[in-house]
Amino acid sequence: MEVIAQVRLREMGSAFCWKCEGFVLKIGDIVIVEAERGLDYGQVISEPVMVEKPDESVKTILRLASDADRKQIEENKKKAREASLTCEQKVLEHKLDMKLVGAEYSFDRSKILFYFTAEGRVDFRNLVKDLAKVFKARIELRQIGVRDEAKMFGGFGPCGRELCCCRFLKDFEPVTIRMAKDQNLSLNPPKISGLCGRLMCCLSYEHEHYKEMNKGLPREGERVDTPEGKGKVISVNVLKRLAAVLLEDGKIVEMNYKK
Repeated sequence: MEVIAQVRLREMGSAFCWKCEGFVLKIGDIVIVEAERGLDYGQVISEPVMVEKPDESVKTILRLASDADRKQIEENKKKAREASLTCEQKVLEHKLDMKLVGAEYSFDRSKILFYFTAEGRVDFRNLVKDLAKVFKARIELRQIGVRDEAKMFGGFGPCGRELCCCRFLKDFEPVTIRMAKDQNLSLNPPKISGLCGRLMCCLSYEHEHYKEMNKGLPREGERVDTPEGKGKVISVNVLKRLAAVLLEDGKIVEMNYKK
């Protein structure tokens, strides 16, 4: 039996499973791991679990980050900010249609990752060669979406709380306008969009519950029969399972669809 934990590399890297040997881990711990080439760091984002036989490709967590390791991580972040300024200048020189969002150094500084947004594909091969000459390190440019950009910069949502993507979301799930419709929310874009300009991630949190509650309810505009005659549904309260119906004589009645 071996212990496996999920670790997200650096601040914006992907999450992978890693083996843990000889020490106890908990969510939030900063660890040093054996990366593809050299050493890197990450944060534990799941409770460790016991598995009988992990995949052979699963690498090992080398150690919990020491004070010296944490100091180097902070120094790397400072150097990454300086590298961003250099990269921005090089982007202008190469006249590339892209927006640099941020940069990260691997723990051992053998690699620098630059994150950017762009409308389409960008041929940055010459830029990579130029940056490699400047920094004497492996260069990786990674195109990200606007949700990832919001996660990097952070902020507060319309609810007044820190963005979910910054606090606890591990990965972005698809969010659709149907989710807003099923919850009878206003379809006014500013009301249902986050700082990233996309539909708010929280629209998906209660969607399954609303789908279940919507079963058996009429939709607005639907013609229905009531004990007092036929009419048209003018509003629906999903949680109370009530529908307001406008009768042909102009009277409004309330239909109860509670199970």
